[in-house]
Amino acid sequence: MPASSPGPARLGLGRKRRVKQSRDFARVRAEGQRQVSGCLIANWANRPAAGTSRVGVVTGKKIGGAVIRNRARRLLRETFRLHQHELRQPVDLVLIARASIVGKPLATVERDFRTALRRGGLLNDPA
Repeated sequence: MPASSPGPARLGLGRKRRVKQSRDFARVRAEGQRQVSGCLIANWANRPAAGTSRVGVVTGKKIGGAVIRNRARRLLRETFRLHQHELRQPVDLVLIARASIVGKPLATVERDFRTALRRGGLLNDPA
């Protein structure tokens, strides 16, 4: 493919796309909205001055050991990565894994993610 032709939109999830600081997690929890769907809880707050959305992931020890918690984090981050360009506006999104995420495939987590964001009015597509 020639260098001048535009390729597909980048779907990266670098450091600038992640909520990292506890004050940001606290702000989303205090000022934002919340939606529960299946194996996850989605909290979000608008980012009016920013051009991109960010994601933070929370997995508690009730879910299981480190391997299980890491898999849950990977599933939630991957789901956000795949659907980040479908958001209506830039938001800080904090995804909290529920115990039911254990053993779920990516497709099920994606379905729950899209359901939560659709209910919250964050997705571009109404379907």
